[in-house]
Amino acid sequence: MQSASLLFKLKQLPNPLQFLLNLMPGSGRLVVLTSAALLTALLVLLFGSSLQTLEERLGALGWTLTADDTLEQRITLVTIDEKSLSQIGPWPWPREDMARLVTAIDEAGAQLQIHDVFYSEPKIGDSELLAALQAAKGAVLAQVPVLQSDQVVRVGAMSHGLSNVNCINPSSGVSFANTQSFIASHAGFETIAKGHITPDVASDGSIRRFPAVVCVDGVPYPALSISALLQATNSQNWGARISTDTSLLGPDYRMQLDAYPGLSIPLDHDGNLRISYKEAPTSFQAISAADVIAGTIEPSLLQNTWVLVGATALSMGDVVPTPYSGSTPGVELQARILGSLLDAKIPYTPRSATWLLGLLTLAFAVALLKLAAAPGRISAYGLPVAGLVLPIVALLVHIQILSSSEIWLGWLFPALYGLLAASMLLLLEQGRVRVERNRVYGNLSSYLPIDVAKEIAYNLPSSAINARRSDATLLSADLRNFAAFGEARPAEESAAVLHFFFVRATEVIEQHGGRVHEFKGDSLLAVWDGHNREAAEQALLAAQEMHRAIDQNMLSQESCQGLEPLALGIGIEQGPALIGSIGPAHRRSHSLLGDTVTITLRIQELTEELAQPILIGECAARQLGSQQLESQGSYLLNGLRTPHTLFSPAFTEAQQQKSGTRQPELKVVAGRGK
Repeated sequence: MQSASLLFKLKQLPNPLQFLLNLMPGSGRLVVLTSAALLTALLVLLFGSSLQTLEERLGALGWTLTADDTLEQRITLVTIDEKSLSQIGPWPWPREDMARLVTAIDEAGAQLQIHDVFYSEPKIGDSELLAALQAAKGAVLAQVPVLQSDQVVRVGAMSHGLSNVNCINPSSGVSFANTQSFIASHAGFETIAKGHITPDVASDGSIRRFPAVVCVDGVPYPALSISALLQATNSQNWGARISTDTSLLGPDYRMQLDAYPGLSIPLDHDGNLRISYKEAPTSFQAISAADVIAGTIEPSLLQNTWVLVGATALSMGDVVPTPYSGSTPGVELQARILGSLLDAKIPYTPRSATWLLGLLTLAFAVALLKLAAAPGRISAYGLPVAGLVLPIVALLVHIQILSSSEIWLGWLFPALYGLLAASMLLLLEQGRVRVERNRVYGNLSSYLPIDVAKEIAYNLPSSAINARRSDATLLSADLRNFAAFGEARPAEESAAVLHFFFVRATEVIEQHGGRVHEFKGDSLLAVWDGHNREAAEQALLAAQEMHRAIDQNMLSQESCQGLEPLALGIGIEQGPALIGSIGPAHRRSHSLLGDTVTITLRIQELTEELAQPILIGECAARQLGSQQLESQGSYLLNGLRTPHTLFSPAFTEAQQQKSGTRQPELKVVAGRGK
């Protein structure tokens, strides 16, 4: 009972597809396109994290497909790799060994040393390492503001913050990351420049953005790569200005360094800069720290370069996934950021990206609207193809813009919209085609037999003869004197009489298992499949009921002045017939052919002359042996050469009283009423 009740309630719910089909085609398509946009926005809202990961990974193809493998000669990596760990010892190394590494790098001609490491605890050899760092042409150490931790961790001493940047109430409106936790080198290294290495880790563990500034206790500290730029200028002014970019294709914010004029760093609304993966990993030259300490490298490798010192050994765990590899050393990310800053080509998402993607989505909507309105197969094949092509187009547009301009536009929303809108339009158009086909089939079945209507609706027309021979029982019914009636009465009245006759006769015929083959003038021709007793009996019962119902309800004893009254004549016969379609492909006719058809029509014509409402041919009469039939004699039917014996059903007194009918008193008139 509960399942039945639930099914009933579900049936009562409105059908959105039916609602759309009831609209005009153009209005329905617009509603579908609008609904697809709302559904796309809902999916992005509900599954934003997963969809953003997909967008980022495929969007990075703009870099990886055209990766630049030109050797980076300005930046060299000195790596603490597996070889270094095996020769010098496990990490962390003694400060004396680190001092030797700093001195070796400086003596090799490096302009700046950027250490992706920090020294949080005082240890033996600190003074030697500090002296080596101070003696170098330039050095920067790392410090780590802790962002993703519920516990307050404060190790070492943070230093070298930016001036002119307000963390509490930034005038630009940018939202910098804030924390009270950090891990930094101890106070003994306070004089050495520092920069933070805290990344913005995505939900899938990848690092695509890096905070340009992190606020610790209200003090803004720059990223390691930005600190390297400031340290390279040898300026004591570590000031910066954050401003809103108002240009159409500009980023949300821009950061200018007072000591580095001409450089404008694009930032997003969270104060992050995007990492560029345009350079292939092989473009960064890496030298083992053990070889640098041992002095076995080519001196020119470090001459006039900026050296990034960091770990690449997998055992040290400083690896992250990137578009190129699932285990990329973190020091490579610092090299990428630094290279982008030196080239002044930092990728960013323009502030108008939402509007630009909206315009692309609108273009997709217009294309789909025109495609859905296209005739025939263009729409049927075009919409599913568009559902596949439009997402690819959106991705290709993003890839082209990223590879040529370092602008991360995005592609997911128009791609998802194109897929959903094309699918929903295809569903709508297929539903419309189905409804129209059913409507055509319904209209055809009102003019033709159901099986013929189905064949016409679902098959292409042909100019060949499409007919089959079968045994059938035929019934022909005619309204006599109707032509004279129509001549004397208004056309509307004639149509009403004929309509009632056709409707009531069809109901009776179908109730007795027959079907109307055709309406022609003021007569009809009905068919029962089979040349057997059951078909003959059903045809006779239908004829008797038609005569009773129509004679009682429609045909009056009284006629118009000067006219014979209307009367119904019915002829029945059995035999073979040819049923099918003939004629040219553009104008077919469904026909019922053969001697049986001709005989049935001629028998019906004789009902007027013999003053009998129902006449039965001899073939059908043989199947009606149990019925009371009265022979009407043998007649040579008009146009035929063989005489035919005709019969009529006998009406007893009891049958007439039970049925409430009167014995028909038909008159023979001169001429035929046709």
